[in-house]
Amino acid sequence: MQYDQCKTCRRLGQKLFLKGERCFSQKCAMIRRAYAPGPQKKRQGGSPSEYKKSLEEKQALKKWYGLSERQFKSYVKETLEKMGKVENVANELIKRLEVRLDNVVFRLGFAKSRSQARQLVNHGYFKVNGKPVNIPSYQVKKGDVISIKDNKKQKLVFKELSEQLKRHETPSWLVLEKNKLEGKSIGEPNLDEVKPPAEISLIFEFYSR
Repeated sequence: MQYDQCKTCRRLGQKLFLKGERCFSQKCAMIRRAYAPGPQKKRQGGSPSEYKKSLEEKQALKKWYGLSERQFKSYVKETLEKMGKVENVANELIKRLEVRLDNVVFRLGFAKSRSQARQLVNHGYFKVNGKPVNIPSYQVKKGDVISIKDNKKQKLVFKELSEQLKRHETPSWLVLEKNKLEGKSIGEPNLDEVKPPAEISLIFEFYSR
């Protein structure tokens, strides 16, 4: 059974925008049922434990990027190994997550959600520097050009893409050639611009236990 993404937002108590345009409409579950799924228990006083708080932060960021526990843990562990070698480890983690090809496809506006972007990448819809790439975790580098394959541009999934891109804004580290349906990485993502829905330091604490 497919995991209900709306329940994820309700359980964590915040919008993670996992369903694209639906999240901006009145159909959003966080508007209609802004409480955790399941039987409603009497509200308990007190603050959540440190472990629970760090667990929730980890879950929020992991679900935001649509990663499995194994994948997300690997990114965090590899980033923690750079402690003392980079200026900001929190920024380093976000940078590595942001330059995944599926996330770049989403940021360029070629997909309505990260899950859709991952599916499109898996199905071979995109090229990087003119070469087909179907690996969602592929790390896009500065200078890389991401484009939709010519034989995929007429697919139904892209039927309204040109209209959607007219009102789409990309982050500062990406540029989008809307007429060509291609984008280019011109810099590096940073924590301040991304504004992730989680406190990164607590995520590091969770995996350092």
